[in-house]
Amino acid sequence: QVQLVESGGGSVQAGGSLRLSCEASKYTYCMGWFRPAPGKGRAGVARIYIEGGSTYYAASVKGRFTISQDNAKNTLYLQMNSLKPEDTAMYYCAAGERSGGFCYSDQYEYNYWGQGTQVTVSS
Repeated sequence: QVQLVESGGGSVQAGGSLRLSCEASKYTYCMGWFRPAPGKGRAGVARIYIEGGSTYYAASVKGRFTISQDNAKNTLYLQMNSLKPEDTAMYYCAAGERSGGFCYSDQYEYNYWGQGTQVTVSS
């Protein structure tokens, strides 16, 4: 069992920045950040394969968001820059146990979820 606790959400104006944190009781192969998407449940925003550090981003956030890990603290981060109103959402940290060197964006590949942290971007 893996426990995930997110923090760092809040309200910010368009163009601003926020950093989300996810403290994990332990890492799994894939860790990621998700947010709701119309008709898709939760869509992957950014994912990282912990062993090796390969990262994957949704097209809508590439170049603006950065996912990273602090192994000493078992903490996952999402640095969000140049925020837009359409980034407003509840952000969820997720952990997946599938190995293989690649992290899928499908929410059903992830076994554990945090409670979410709200990000609100005003124009």
